[in-house]
Amino acid sequence: MKPTCFRKRILAVVLGIGLMAALGMTSCAPAVKEAARPSFTKETYPKVDGSTATIPLSESIAAELLSLTSEEAHSFIKHNTTHNAYVNLIDGKADIIFVTEPSEEELKLAKEKGIELEVVPVVKEAFVFLVNKQNLVDTLTVKQIQDIYQGLAANWNEMGGPDKEIIAYKRPQNSGSQTIMENQVMKGLKMADAPTSLKPGEMGELIEAIASYDNSDKTIGYSVYYYANSMYSKDTIKFVKVNGIEPNNKSIRSGEYPFTSAYYAVIRKTEAADSGARKLLAWILGSDGQKLAEKAGYVPLK
Repeated sequence: MKPTCFRKRILAVVLGIGLMAALGMTSCAPAVKEAARPSFTKETYPKVDGSTATIPLSESIAAELLSLTSEEAHSFIKHNTTHNAYVNLIDGKADIIFVTEPSEEELKLAKEKGIELEVVPVVKEAFVFLVNKQNLVDTLTVKQIQDIYQGLAANWNEMGGPDKEIIAYKRPQNSGSQTIMENQVMKGLKMADAPTSLKPGEMGELIEAIASYDNSDKTIGYSVYYYANSMYSKDTIKFVKVNGIEPNNKSIRSGEYPFTSAYYAVIRKTEAADSGARKLLAWILGSDGQKLAEKAGYVPLK
C-alpha cells in the first residue's frame, strides 16, 4: 500500500445518487499541497465541531490561525462528540467538523434533510484494541477479533491465553468508534449484544474499565489510537497487535497496521469555494497544516 493511500469507506457522499452509493471505495488521500494561510478573526472563524479525539487538532489550528494561547484556544473550541457534530453540520449549526466516518444513521439524516456531504481525510488514524497488561494475550488475528465480538469465542484459552472468560466492551451506536468497528472490523458481521454495563458512553470510561483491577485480565475493548495513546493513556493497558502488527506511528503512516483509517473534515457540499470552511480545509491539507497536525501528535497524510 502506498503511504498516501489507505482504505476508507467514504471520500465524498453524493446523497442524491443513493444513500450507500459512495461506500466501499478505495481512494488516495488528497495530495498535500501549499495553500494560502487564511486570515480569520474570532467572529469570522468557521463554526467548528467534532469528536472528542480531534479536540487537540481543532485547538491547535485555532491557536495558530487566530494567534491564541493554548488556554484561549481551549475556551474557544467546543466539540460535541461525533454524532452531535454530524447533526450540527447537517442542521447548519457547524460549518466544518473533524470526525470519523459517518454512520448509516447520519447518512440517512443528511439525505432526509437534502444535505450533501463532502468527507475528506485530513490526518491518518488507527482503530486499536485494548487489554489490561495483566492479560497474557499480546496479539489477535482479525478473525479472532470478529469471533469475540460475534459471541463465537467466549474464553481467552481460545486465543492462546488462560482459561478465563472474555469480557468484551462495546461502544454505543453512532459513537465514532462504534461506526469504525462495524464498518472496518466487522464488515457486515452481526455483533453480539452486550449489557448496558459493558457499553460505556464515553471512550474514557471504556479505558478506565480495562485499566482497573476488577476483571482486568479478562477484558477487551476498542478505541482510536490518538485518544488512547495521547489523550487518555493508562500505564495498565496495552495495545493488542493485530495479525502480529503493533499499532504505532510508523505502522499507521505506512498503512501496514490492518485497521489504519483517518480523521476526516466534513463540510456541506454547498459550501462556496471562497467560504471560511473551504479555506480552512485547504490550509489543513497543505504542508503547514500537516506539520501542525503532526506537532499536535497526529499522523499526517504524507
